[in-house]
Amino acid sequence: MAYIEGHAREQALLLPASVEDYVAADNPVRFIDAFVDDLDLGEAGFLRSRPKATGRPGFDPGDLLKLYLYGYLNRVRSSRRLEAEAIRNLEVIWLLRGLRPDFKTIADFRRDNRAAFRTVFRAFVALCRKLDLFGRELLAVDGTRLKAVNSQTRNFTRAKLETYLKSADERLERYLTQLDDIDRGEDDGVSGPAEALATKIAKVRERREVSEAMLDQLKASGESQISLTDPDARAMVTHGKTTVGYNAQVAVDAKHKLIVEQHVTNAGSDLGLLAQTAGVAKALLGVERIDAVADMGYYKGEDIEACEENGITPYVARPQRGIAVSNGHFPKERFHYDAGEDAYRCPGGQRLDTRYNSVVRGHVTVQYSNPNACAACAIKARCTGGRYRRINRWENEAVLDRMAERLAARPDILAVRRETVEHPFGSIKQWMNQGAFLTRGLEKVRAEFSLTAFAYNLRRAITIIGVPGMIRAVQA
Repeated sequence: MAYIEGHAREQALLLPASVEDYVAADNPVRFIDAFVDDLDLGEAGFLRSRPKATGRPGFDPGDLLKLYLYGYLNRVRSSRRLEAEAIRNLEVIWLLRGLRPDFKTIADFRRDNRAAFRTVFRAFVALCRKLDLFGRELLAVDGTRLKAVNSQTRNFTRAKLETYLKSADERLERYLTQLDDIDRGEDDGVSGPAEALATKIAKVRERREVSEAMLDQLKASGESQISLTDPDARAMVTHGKTTVGYNAQVAVDAKHKLIVEQHVTNAGSDLGLLAQTAGVAKALLGVERIDAVADMGYYKGEDIEACEENGITPYVARPQRGIAVSNGHFPKERFHYDAGEDAYRCPGGQRLDTRYNSVVRGHVTVQYSNPNACAACAIKARCTGGRYRRINRWENEAVLDRMAERLAARPDILAVRRETVEHPFGSIKQWMNQGAFLTRGLEKVRAEFSLTAFAYNLRRAITIIGVPGMIRAVQA
């Protein structure tokens, strides 16, 4: 029995197959085509959204946007690989109608329109809201560190530079001593030729001058570190591992784990980012009130207070930190505050009501203590190593007390946070293979992550609704 045979490659066909026949009705490229065609690219901020009357014609920004959306959806982000796909990939050939932009044109489009991609992401969020894909009841906020185009050897902190300068001075002193020994004929053939030592001395001095100049630059700018390849990238420590990169923040709706809001910063900590991220997400969802849950890295009193003022009910676990905890003493949580008496009750049952007001980091802090009770306390060694224990309370700490009560009433909400927000991060880093950025500079990186978040949301929406249903929503 013979095998099924295809056409001979050199055979001419009277009616060749249409490219349209190769793209199924439920192919995601059909949604990308309809979605971009429905956008107002000029209002979104894309350059050359209206062609000029004179000069050489350029590519329609809509076509290049379609190419990028397709690429990020299919784990193809490099401009050179996108150029190759436009030549050999039937889906891309259908999408671009046979256009073949070169890699430089593709890369320049992402660079020149970096501020507009966030608008595209939010337009898709609006479509998801139209399709009722958001529960609009609970947001999970978290951040992840993504690598930048900058190695650790090209990142310098003040401490790193100062350590190198000290080491360089020690080596120079040793080399110069060896050189003096050679000149006096006392080297015994150990130190090597004088020419080799002179070369080493010149290299160390050159590197020392560069390092000293970078240290002076850091001191003048007030920055804590400097990166040479990507000036905006920063060294960040996560789980004991240092990564030179950026901090990507997301607010994820709990219903279908879709990203509502995203932005990228080079801040090494999540402190102070909860109200900002959840506030924008709340506005995009169009609700008066919403719950937001985050891990203990977001625990900051002023930020929690800002959430409540903006109609956001925050749930953030209190971290175990402070001098008392590090020394193995009773944590602050073991001291019960009585709002009616404006006093604390310590683990030994004593009342701490001696108050002293102070200003700490710009806000008023009240210090509570009872030196007399501490002097006679039987468990003092478990409480403090000093003469008496002091408890500091922020003047608006009632917002933190209310949040602690909410967490006690809903202990399962922290588990919901984990399964909600880790889904997009896991998908982005593992399945989409986008654990590192390709571009340099904060604004370009933000454009990249907007495309990444769009691709993640699109993949989720296709799974839930399907391509035909999404196309109907765009055209409605």
